[in-house]
Amino acid sequence: MPGMKNNRLAYMIRTGVLEDAEAVLDVQNSVISEGEYFIAVSEEFNKTPEQQRDWIRRLLENERETIIVAEMNEEVVGWIAFQAENRKRMFHKGSFGVMIRKNFRGMGIGKELIEELLDWAEANPLIEKVSLGVFSTNHRAISLYKRLGFVEEGRKIKEFKMGESEYIDDIIMYKMV
Repeated sequence: MPGMKNNRLAYMIRTGVLEDAEAVLDVQNSVISEGEYFIAVSEEFNKTPEQQRDWIRRLLENERETIIVAEMNEEVVGWIAFQAENRKRMFHKGSFGVMIRKNFRGMGIGKELIEELLDWAEANPLIEKVSLGVFSTNHRAISLYKRLGFVEEGRKIKEFKMGESEYIDDIIMYKMV
């Protein structure tokens, strides 16, 4: 599905493939290195391209999971992955994570990735609830999620310790599809 912002920058949204593993990993490393909105810090994250391919393979082989990428000029600039719960009583739901390279934010790519994921989830008879967790300081993302129909389900107070005496809440949001 092609996307466009201001009729200038065209990008494509598509289902990820195994060959995207290194590019997806590169985007993830880039976002983690910013140190702002991701749980892991760079020194904790050491996934190899082979491990990334295995992760993507598992997502694509599970009918309740997916990975969707945003590509611009044949470069993966963002992605969203939906991972389902495996317990029988939580089989109807899953959660997603989304990552966009810093230079490509604000173009509508994240919004389109989430909309594409929601379309996929609505078409999947096994998925009823889409969830996510977001740092309480990520106001831009929270605003986007609310515009797309997500509501706050709960909050984990001081879930993340960012520094000596700096904590951030984890806001849990969901949308029924």
